Amino acid sequence: MAEICLPKLFVLESFPHASFFLSLSLTNGMSILLLLLLVLFFVVSFFLAGSRVAFFSITEKELRLLSRKRRPSFRRIIHLTEDPRLLLTTLQIGILFSHLAFIMISGLLLQYHLWYQGASLPLLVKMLLVSLAMILFGELLPKVWATHHRIGFAANASWLVDTCFSLFYNPAKRMISWGDKIQQTVLPDRSARGDEGLDLAIENIPESEASREEKRILKSIRTFGDITAKQVMRSRLDVSGINFDCSLGELLKKSSEYQYSRLPVFKGNLDRIAGVIHVKDLLPYLDHPDSFDWHFLIRPAFFVHEYKSVEDLLQELRMRRVHFAVVVDEFGGTSGILTLEDIMEEITGDIKDEFDEDETNDCRIDENTFIFDGKTMINDACSRMDISAALFESIRGDSDSLAGLVLEISGSFPQVGEPIAWNGFIFIPMDVNRNRIEKIKIQLPFQPDQTATS
Repeated sequence: MAEICLPKLFVLESFPHASFFLSLSLTNGMSILLLLLLVLFFVVSFFLAGSRVAFFSITEKELRLLSRKRRPSFRRIIHLTEDPRLLLTTLQIGILFSHLAFIMISGLLLQYHLWYQGASLPLLVKMLLVSLAMILFGELLPKVWATHHRIGFAANASWLVDTCFSLFYNPAKRMISWGDKIQQTVLPDRSARGDEGLDLAIENIPESEASREEKRILKSIRTFGDITAKQVMRSRLDVSGINFDCSLGELLKKSSEYQYSRLPVFKGNLDRIAGVIHVKDLLPYLDHPDSFDWHFLIRPAFFVHEYKSVEDLLQELRMRRVHFAVVVDEFGGTSGILTLEDIMEEITGDIKDEFDEDETNDCRIDENTFIFDGKTMINDACSRMDISAALFESIRGDSDSLAGLVLEISGSFPQVGEPIAWNGFIFIPMDVNRNRIEKIKIQLPFQPDQTATS
């Protein structure tokens, strides 16, 4: 950044009457004001440079812990880290402006005081002094401090970073958009082409060597590392749990009704998960009275963030020897639950046992028309329609279900039978119950086989 001060210092050196203009414009009061501005931009540069390290060094586990605390600075950290690219761009713009201001003001003050004392320094020496101060105090020291105290530094600087984020939000969005367009034009996405090539290679495997189901499993393995817990979990709306205050009789009745081997136990509501009860642990106590205290049977719950990769989660479940995880959002609330079976189904497809019933009304009308429950996950629906879930990435927002996707596309709550068009797809709500879309008909714009590798 030191070379940015060259034009200003060059003007001061090149024009013989520059000192005359300085003597007119820089009074003692102006000099003090510029000195205060210099300190201000130095502080801004210090905290923004350190924040660039601190914010991007915080791990997902630490973010999950911060989300459970109520301090305003921690909430700002969670909010700012939701879009890392946008945060980084706004920080870069803020650092650039603060560096420019620091270098220009320091160069001006240095030149004025040297002139006032009748001394002078070569231009190169002035550049080195300003650059050394900027690099040492505006780059190295804040980054070292932020590296060793990332959460504390991020919390202290969060108000300044939030202000910078608000000021430069629109310019940063434009810069990211321009950068994406340039990258797509000049440097096409090689990884995307590589993925397409791999899918094509899998599709071209002879039928004698791999069946269609085996090819589908190979494609699922390729995309397995890109899937998050939120995409495969059972939504909170579909979670059945046990109230912590219920009696043994009520517990046994609900366990028999739900027919699950593991059930979450909550206090008051599902945001307060107390643990997990294994139905097999209840077998020795079936003949005990209702007053029997069963709470010692509760096992600790395993909590995971909703954006955790299922590839990493699978390894953790194996190491912990657990088959059940509670998925939480950035504020610590329960988003849903996830089992080892849910993860494995991403590779093998639906796994049915003797207790599973066909609870969904999903059906295929013809090659291009399907009917799904509104709660069906977008990824599952795309898999059944044999199309890529990436087709809806630009419009789905935070939605995981087909009902949420329809709401994102329509922008309002649709009426029964009202067709909603998007990119050739036609979504028709067929059954609406209060504020929930129960059933949706989807008409594809093309043959499913053509999108299997898209």
